[in-house]
Amino acid sequence: MAKFACVFLFMLLAACVIQDVYAGGEGSLKPEECAAACDVRCSATQYHKACITYCNYCCTRCLCVPSGTYGHKEECPCYNNMKTKEGGPKCP
Repeated sequence: MAKFACVFLFMLLAACVIQDVYAGGEGSLKPEECAAACDVRCSATQYHKACITYCNYCCTRCLCVPSGTYGHKEECPCYNNMKTKEGGPKCP
């Protein structure tokens, strides 16, 4: 039972660390961290290649990627405010 508790606590700590690394305000990432953050952001989409392309584009300019696979764009105003020519959201 103690071994199970240790594994559970380790997993909980790892989840918190990952969330803190990939969620943060603008400028919270270094350019070399964008690929990993975008892999997490685009992991649940069926349009993976396009998502990765635009996520990396936005991340290199804003140095931020919202947490999770969808939503939470308020965490990164620069990322949220980038628009296409037509006025739609550029960043996934």
